[in-house]
Amino acid sequence: MIHVTRDLLTVLLEHAADRDPAAASLQLSATRAREFDEELGLDPETPVLTHFTLADVGGSVNAVFGVDLGTPAGRGRARFLSHPDGRLGLSKTDDLAAIVIVAVPPYDDDHVAAFDRAGDGIELVVLDAVPPEESVPE
Repeated sequence: MIHVTRDLLTVLLEHAADRDPAAASLQLSATRAREFDEELGLDPETPVLTHFTLADVGGSVNAVFGVDLGTPAGRGRARFLSHPDGRLGLSKTDDLAAIVIVAVPPYDDDHVAAFDRAGDGIELVVLDAVPPEESVPE
């Protein structure tokens, strides 16, 4: 079972629709349930997908030095993909991660599913919860 916030899923589906007919591929990051301000009814260590990283972030440093600065430390073990061709599953050419969320047209709640790296389906649970506010130290 994988948990995702409603707001993140909405943004991901909108992003996929905006990019169609091109495919989308975004790295996802999680926040532990204990870090939310509200009680989620989950084990405190449960990861909840809350953020995404644009594909271009840190790209030039990665291309030159092979260092991925676009992924926050300890994050990025999940990925969002869109398949404009309508195939709701993984393919051998997909960018894989431990968890992959795939969406297909018309990019709504009925056309999205989660999979593990092997392509086996995983229950996707959408939470109406807001992640904790983050700020950059001054």
